[in-house]
Amino acid sequence: MTTHPLQQVLQHLHAGRWNAAHDLVQHDGSMLGAWLHGILHLQEGDLEDAENWYDRAARHFRSRGTLAEEIAAFEVALAASSPPDFEERS
Repeated sequence: MTTHPLQQVLQHLHAGRWNAAHDLVQHDGSMLGAWLHGILHLQEGDLEDAENWYDRAARHFRSRGTLAEEIAAFEVALAASSPPDFEERS
């Protein structure tokens, strides 16, 4: 099973390894990567940078949810973006 590269960033985020998460997300140029980068800055309390990354992700920073809601919404979006696993073949 192949996982999305941003899944590892989420694992670091959930484990409280902010620096490792930040180091990884900086290498992702996708809209999802920008959103997750913004979430990381939000978690760190760096609202100015968080707003910048939300803008890059075409997300509305000022009408965002709580940190927990943003992470949950991101996880749903990430799961929806992952291709289905076709390894189970008969």
